[in-house]
Amino acid sequence: MPNMVVKKNKKSEAPKNRIRMTRSNRVVISLNDRELAFMNRFYSKYKITNKTKWMRETLIVAILKKLEADAPTLFSEEEMR
Repeated sequence: MPNMVVKKNKKSEAPKNRIRMTRSNRVVISLNDRELAFMNRFYSKYKITNKTKWMRETLIVAILKKLEADAPTLFSEEEMR
């Protein structure tokens, strides 16, 4: 028998317990002309090609920072001074 090379399907190489994070929910925002021009200049200046990814990441980072700032602490700010 000749040596046969068996190629694995890429799907079979992925872990079986991996959760698929498909984005099926849509969020729509409206911008005025000046806001849109500002965003487009920003995209051009920083060579952002995937605008949706950039907006999603920027929004999530801003929310996480706010949640971290609002998180309760063990001691008040006055007690830590």
